[in-house]
Amino acid sequence: MPAVAQSTAEPDWVSRLADEVIEESARRAPGKPVVVASGLSPSGPIHLGNLREVMFPHLVADEIRRRGIDCVHILSWDDYDRYRKVPAGCAPEWKEHVGKPLTSVPAPSGSPYPNWAEHFKAPMARSLDRLGIIYRGISQTAMYTSGAYRDQILLAMRERRRIDAILGGYRTKGRRLATAPADGEPDPAVTEGSGAATEDDGSTAAGYYPYKPYCPACGTDCTTVTGYDDATTALTFTCACGHTETVLLSEFNRGKLVWKVDWPMRWAYERVAFEPSGVDHQSPGSSFVVGGRIVKDIFGGQQPIGPMYAFVGISGMAKMSSSRGGVPTPADALEIMEVPLLRWLYARRRPQQSFTVAFDQEIQRLYDEWDALERRVVDGSAGDAEAAAHGHAVRTRAGELPRTPRPLPYRTLASVADITTGDEHQILRILSDLDPAHPMRSLHEVRPRLDCAQHWVDTQLPAEQRTRLRDQPDTAALEALTAPERVSLDMLLAELDTHRSLEDLSRLVYAVPKLQLGLPPDVKPSPELKAAQRAFFALVYRLLVGRDTGPRLPTLLLAAGRERVRKLLGGAAQTNVPPA
Repeated sequence: MPAVAQSTAEPDWVSRLADEVIEESARRAPGKPVVVASGLSPSGPIHLGNLREVMFPHLVADEIRRRGIDCVHILSWDDYDRYRKVPAGCAPEWKEHVGKPLTSVPAPSGSPYPNWAEHFKAPMARSLDRLGIIYRGISQTAMYTSGAYRDQILLAMRERRRIDAILGGYRTKGRRLATAPADGEPDPAVTEGSGAATEDDGSTAAGYYPYKPYCPACGTDCTTVTGYDDATTALTFTCACGHTETVLLSEFNRGKLVWKVDWPMRWAYERVAFEPSGVDHQSPGSSFVVGGRIVKDIFGGQQPIGPMYAFVGISGMAKMSSSRGGVPTPADALEIMEVPLLRWLYARRRPQQSFTVAFDQEIQRLYDEWDALERRVVDGSAGDAEAAAHGHAVRTRAGELPRTPRPLPYRTLASVADITTGDEHQILRILSDLDPAHPMRSLHEVRPRLDCAQHWVDTQLPAEQRTRLRDQPDTAALEALTAPERVSLDMLLAELDTHRSLEDLSRLVYAVPKLQLGLPPDVKPSPELKAAQRAFFALVYRLLVGRDTGPRLPTLLLAAGRERVRKLLGGAAQTNVPPA
């Protein structure tokens, strides 16, 4: 492997893990490519929590590739898993497919894809491509039905008693937990790990068998192995449908190893050096812990470096589960977020830290954070970890990822998209006036960020928060204005023609209350001044949009246009205000 230049900067978590994985891979398989792995089950929508399963190893793999070292990121599509239950909203007749492989279940009604697995794999694959994630996809249906794992299956069946003994200790732990004193508080880690006692790990009344056949008659795995001959590989099983059969496992390709044996088998088969997993796989008795014993004792391999990663949430939602409907997917996020921003969410947090993906108003603050980071990176003031996370977000070993050429603030774009109801001619007019010294020639300058903001407004902004300018003045409200209120509006209107940019309008709207109080424009805010500014803003909002709040007032004034603002605020005024 080529030498890697050492940086004097403090390494970020991605770089530290890359160092560890490179060293471990060289020890295990000198001269061979580094192998990192992910696994996804297309049993339903593959959500943003599942994305961490892929993004985490991707960031490490990409860092390894940046150093000129050959690295393969394999993504196992667990499409040979059983179809467990009919999700909400699906026709009842899909119940007949419960127990079949996901690739043998028809896709949801109206889908263009050939089966259930492909229906949910396809959008995830497109999202991974947009995110710049390079991987080698492996269909477990293809691997099992082609006989690729035949030797490993036969080995597991020969060693079934040893596997059973390894699993037995964890089943015992589960039994101990179940009989714990009622007044005792069980260890949460043990509670989590006791799943080994209840998970279908191959135990049957006839003995332990780590292989589960799919029934040739009904297609499901509602089967029970009743006997196996090591010499001939004759496997006898019965099915809940009434079918009974004996097959030669050396030739039969319609079944798979149970999960706690399947996963370590693949570690050895693919020579995986690095595969992280969620907290539910890391507790005592879990698949990762048990797999560490099985891969070494049964398959002669080694457990990969497998750090834990925490869950990903959505603003206002609990831990995501693909068994629930309506969980946002990477495709959903990419409708409202640029690619670098979504990558940054996963790169900036250490894997053990949970984080939230914002689909509500918080996304505007998130973009503000991102833009501030971009400015710090440009001027060289970003910290080492910040700069590293930014680098992982905006580019991969293959090159730069798509970015908006002129990244105006997301909250401004969202406000303009809201106010104009998506009218591109009006959007261009308003955005061109933001900075008259540098007018915008085309909306391509602010894409894809503008499209993300427009989609957020259309799909995520509650109807009661949408902004609709009045068509006609509120005459009753104008007639009820107090003298000071009328003066403040006249002061604003008098200066509209000389305050054309967003920055100028921002100074103006904050200056009017100061001038009314006889304060200089550069005075520091006091409680009295802040109250006066809030009251002035609420007055303008009520006359323009019929409520006390709205998008940033300078943006609203710019979007409405000077003539409409004059009309809605009571006409032209002659009062002159000193420039703000």
